[in-house]
Amino acid sequence: MKTPLLIILFCLVAFPIFSQVKHLKEGEKPGIGKVEDLDWVVGYWSGTGLGGECDETWMPAIDGTMVGTFRFWQDGKLIFSEFMNLIQDGETFYLKLKHFNPDLSGWEEKDEWTIFPLVGVDENTIWFHGFTMKREGDKMALWLELNENGEKDLVEFSYQKQDLLGF
Repeated sequence: MKTPLLIILFCLVAFPIFSQVKHLKEGEKPGIGKVEDLDWVVGYWSGTGLGGECDETWMPAIDGTMVGTFRFWQDGKLIFSEFMNLIQDGETFYLKLKHFNPDLSGWEEKDEWTIFPLVGVDENTIWFHGFTMKREGDKMALWLELNENGEKDLVEFSYQKQDLLGF
């Protein structure tokens, strides 16, 4: 009798967490949206995620592209950084990024990137395949679904918008 109750309880707790991200079905077309409409992402954001501290910056769109950077550190030690682009592609856009170790050696091969196709967008939320960005006032939450060894894990980042670049 305990097992069914535990399964139901797990589903009630896990469903809201994993519903934070959306996915494109096999063969499904990506969502429609314009990079120029994402001015609410622009700025310097800092907060927590992955068990450490992180910050992210986004510059305004130019020619259908927004450029951003991300860095993550624990105990004052840089762990990795990312170079990110939101790129317009016809009626849709996607997030394209590369990861770097502290010495700038890349995680991806030279001609490879991590790409998140668009699922959908509204005035303050972007849903990519397995990744979501949502702004509420001066706060932004990000949810990233990680798949490692066949197991899915949802990581949440919690950011506060900063007025200055910290200097």
